[in-house]
Amino acid sequence: MKNIRHSWNLTPRAAIALQHRLRSKVIRLGRLPLLRHVAGTDVGFERGGGTARAAVAVLSFPALELVDYAIARLPVRFPYVPGLLSFREMPALLAAFDRLRIRPDVILCDGHGLAHPRRFGIASHLGIFCGIPAIGVAKSRLIGEHDQPMQRRGAWVPLRDKGETIGAVVRSRVHAQPIYVSIGHRVSLPLAVRTVMACTTKFRLPETTRWAHRLASGREPQGGNA
Repeated sequence: MKNIRHSWNLTPRAAIALQHRLRSKVIRLGRLPLLRHVAGTDVGFERGGGTARAAVAVLSFPALELVDYAIARLPVRFPYVPGLLSFREMPALLAAFDRLRIRPDVILCDGHGLAHPRRFGIASHLGIFCGIPAIGVAKSRLIGEHDQPMQRRGAWVPLRDKGETIGAVVRSRVHAQPIYVSIGHRVSLPLAVRTVMACTTKFRLPETTRWAHRLASGREPQGGNA
């Protein structure tokens, strides 16, 4: 399937309409290729929120060692509107992706995929834009209801909205708050959960997210693609 392209010069109303149009492009099933490289994304803001600092970290799999990264800074052109995170952050993220030397096999996004009011969060948007399988990994719930997962690493329960399962509430670490995993693009929900847990060590968040957050916060290792 040809990758999606569109203008980023949109009003919030036009962005919502675009989400409704593009959500049908999301593939909710799929097998991941043999994983060799997994990526994490995060975006920080500088200059009082006027500049987006986007980071993409690429880790080897299953060793989870940083093998490539890129950072891009761009002026923020879109306002902060709940549910429209991708329109604020993706231009800088795409610029960072363009600087990578290694193309990842899957992207773990700091944000939601289907667990979104219009079933089109940043993980879905980034996945269809880049043509790469993507998974949403969020620290907090945007919508939906759920029970509490058991106090066992890897335990999860469905996240539901209006009778539809839109994600998984995953206990990535015992006695820590759960994380919210959802389909982004070209991956099933059980496979998304397994992949996130395979990228998670002793901390609550997967190593992909931890590395991306470190880079987006200005803590860069020596030598890279900044």
